[in-house]
Amino acid sequence: SGKSTIIKSLYGELLPNRGDLNVCGVDFKNISTSKLNVLRRYLGVVFQDYKLIDEWTVEQNVMLPLIIGGFSKSVCVKQAHKLLKHVKLLHKINKYPYELSGGEQQRVAMARALAHNPVLILADEPTGNLDSYSSEVIWNLLKGAKEHLGTTVLVVTHNIPSTLGIDYKHYFLEGGVLHEVH
Repeated sequence: SGKSTIIKSLYGELLPNRGDLNVCGVDFKNISTSKLNVLRRYLGVVFQDYKLIDEWTVEQNVMLPLIIGGFSKSVCVKQAHKLLKHVKLLHKINKYPYELSGGEQQRVAMARALAHNPVLILADEPTGNLDSYSSEVIWNLLKGAKEHLGTTVLVVTHNIPSTLGIDYKHYFLEGGVLHEVH
């Protein structure tokens, strides 16, 4: 109740009609489309339902943010291969999303979110539809982004496994207001 709305608001799919919203130093009050597009270059988004392009290969899906960012084809290919190796899916590079398991699709989505070295990753129930093994892989990728890349990671979820040792702040949403749990 409201978790996906928070994520959608932070990357600008939904714009606030009251109150204040500031993401990465960008004020959303009267934000222009061009400024929103610039902001999105600093964000990586991981969706519960993956949002991969079915007609594109795994490699092409990972390259998407780099293509949008205007990077050369050689840079796009090199980064896609590096990330697919990191998520242990380099052997699936020419497959299509419908040929992958849910866990594999989410790992492709994670690689895509990391492709352009975002300062902020927004993850909406990234393990909601996954088995326990795939969930652990995704949590470790998110943890690695925070620890090794210095990326801020915001996850909305019902379940954070305590066994991963993730240093995080815990908030709950009630009546449209976020409250920190101490």
